[in-house]
Amino acid sequence: MITSSSNQQMKNITALMKKAKERKSQNLFVVEGRKMFEEVPPEWLSKVYVSERFLEEPEAEQLLAGKIYEVVADAVFKSISDTQTPQGILCLVRMPQYPLSDLLRGDRTHLLIVESIQDPGNLGTMLRTGEGAGITGIIMNRTTVDLFNPKTIRSTMGSIYRVPYYIADDLAETIGELKRQKVGIYAAHLKGQMHYDEPSYCKGTAFLIGNEGNGLSDEIAGLADTYVRIPMEGSVESLNAAVSAALLMYETNRQRRRNGK
Repeated sequence: MITSSSNQQMKNITALMKKAKERKSQNLFVVEGRKMFEEVPPEWLSKVYVSERFLEEPEAEQLLAGKIYEVVADAVFKSISDTQTPQGILCLVRMPQYPLSDLLRGDRTHLLIVESIQDPGNLGTMLRTGEGAGITGIIMNRTTVDLFNPKTIRSTMGSIYRVPYYIADDLAETIGELKRQKVGIYAAHLKGQMHYDEPSYCKGTAFLIGNEGNGLSDEIAGLADTYVRIPMEGSVESLNAAVSAALLMYETNRQRRRNGK
C-alpha cells in the first residue's frame, strides 16, 4: 500500500494532472471515477489506483477482477485527486493517436473544428455533445486547451474514449486538406448572412468554432465556404462557444435523420 504523497508514483500522478508537457512526454493521461474506469478501452489502460475505502465497497472485487491495481491510503488518495469528493479509483490511460483520415467518412463526414478554445469545460462539453450529435471527429489547433486536461476529460463523461480527434500543427493547411476531400466548411460568424438552419449539411460538413472571447481569427474564418449566424433575440450578441457548437451539430443530425442519411 502507498502511504505517502511523496511516493514517486504519487508525484508522477500529480505531474500528469498538472502539466500538459508531462502528459505528452509520457503519452498518458489521468481519469478518475468509477464510470470513467469502467469505460476505458482495455488496451488503453496503463495503471489503476484505488483507495482503502474503495476496496470496502461491495462491488469493488467484481469491478477490479482481472485488473492489476495499487492500493493508496485514503488521505494520500485525496491529496492526489483533482475532485472535491474522490470516488476512490483513478487510472493512468494511454493516449490514442488518430490520423486525419480516421475522421473522414465521405458524405457522412461531420466535424467540429475549434480554434484556440481556452476553457477545459467548454472543450469537454463539445466532445460529449458532438458524440451525441454523431460527429465523426474533432479537430483543434495547438493553442486550444489541452484535450487531456483533467477538467476536459471529466467534462467529456467518457466521450474521450469514442470520438476521434486530430491536433493540427497548421490549422489552415488541415482545412485545405478537408476542402480537397470535398468537405464543406461553415463558420459560425456574426457576419453570416444565412441562418444556421438554412444550408444543407447532408454531405461532408465541418463547423468552425472560435475562441470564447475573440471568436475565429480572420485567417481561419476566411477559409470557410459559408458564414452562418445564429439569430439572437433581446440584447444578446453571441452564445457560449459550446452552445453554438451544439446547435450546429444537432442541426446537422436533424437534417440527416430527416433525409435518412
